[in-house]
Amino acid sequence: MNDAGRPILVVGGGMAGITAAVESAEAGCDVILVEKSAYLGGRVARSYQYFPKLCPPSCGLEINFKRIRNSPRITVLTMSELEALAGDPGDFEATIRVSPRYVNDACTLCDACTRACPAERNDEFNYGLSKTKAAYLPHGMAFPARYVIDRTACREGCKACVDACAYQAIDLSQQPESRTFRVAAVVAATGWKPYDVSKVDNLGFGRHANVITNVLMERLAAPDGPTHGKILRPSDGREPQSIAFVQCAGSRDENHLPYCSAVCCAASLKQTSYLRTQYPEAKIALFYIDLRTPGRLEDFLARVSSDPKVELIKGKVAKVEEEPGTGNLLVTAEDVLLAKKSPRKFDLVVLAAGIVPETQGLPPGFALDEFRFIDNSSGKTGLVGAGCVRRPEEVSATVQDATGAALKAFQCAVRSARHG
Repeated sequence: MNDAGRPILVVGGGMAGITAAVESAEAGCDVILVEKSAYLGGRVARSYQYFPKLCPPSCGLEINFKRIRNSPRITVLTMSELEALAGDPGDFEATIRVSPRYVNDACTLCDACTRACPAERNDEFNYGLSKTKAAYLPHGMAFPARYVIDRTACREGCKACVDACAYQAIDLSQQPESRTFRVAAVVAATGWKPYDVSKVDNLGFGRHANVITNVLMERLAAPDGPTHGKILRPSDGREPQSIAFVQCAGSRDENHLPYCSAVCCAASLKQTSYLRTQYPEAKIALFYIDLRTPGRLEDFLARVSSDPKVELIKGKVAKVEEEPGTGNLLVTAEDVLLAKKSPRKFDLVVLAAGIVPETQGLPPGFALDEFRFIDNSSGKTGLVGAGCVRRPEEVSATVQDATGAALKAFQCAVRSARHG
């Protein structure tokens, strides 16, 4: 690319955003990668394993972090958000709000600030299942590898972290700043969030402690999670020996999410394997409407379902109730194949929460479909969606989709270089 070509702005630092950034940079474009969290990796970083190979996501993230570190073309802005966007394809003006981290590049990860800090905060990385100090490292493999100070959790006037840091890496006087960039194109890779399944009243999430969601299960299973990889009941810390997975919690429901969230079936099968590995005697029932495991995932389904302690039940769950005094859960569900409906008792219930696109706050120009996913076919030229903000999909499909988005953005950058 000609040096006159304007950079590409990538909004969102999950797997889609990282892929779009490194592919664009390695094709010759300068890239500004903006992420609202203090670290890159998105929800993939908070997962325990990929399906169907059941390998940790850390290896794939580590490779991509190395590509970012080695690329002089990529500028990473964490704790940052796109505030405003104006202009035309090849010449957009983007305003980015950068929040203070209160920790500078002198940080050596010595952990002295955390040891000295007297305040605590809910751990966002663990979905609030645990706490950290107000001076914290987001997680063990965080990129950038630098601590953060959560000033909203600090006690008034406290400077314990400043006094403890021998490297002058903490600057509590930092202020938010607004930065403006002229960019050729914008890739929105803002990702997804789980559907608020507390709205599905009959499933009991938020009322019964031992009803959890699939994203919470990922953190319970992870070695760096709140229970150090030990999957335990939230109510009493007991090892569950009977677990129900409830598919389509909010998905394929005209009262909630009318669409299929695509990856939930394979994700629940994956989590079934976590439990069976950790608790060889545990019995698992998976309640489903339809099992959707296309292509290579059919072998994964066959492998998990061949386990004699795993029961697949075609039928929709009518209600989940808590047994008084025990924390156990009574699941009433239809069994379509046996033509019966009856309650069954479980220690733990895991809801497969649907995927909701994170499109709130995107500037005008991005076209959204009826479900608020980005529709690339009708949006403004130069504004491209990538990954789960465009449709529910697994990680490998997200990488492919983000590579395609990078190509579309690259075309705008090339045109801006020519007309400079």
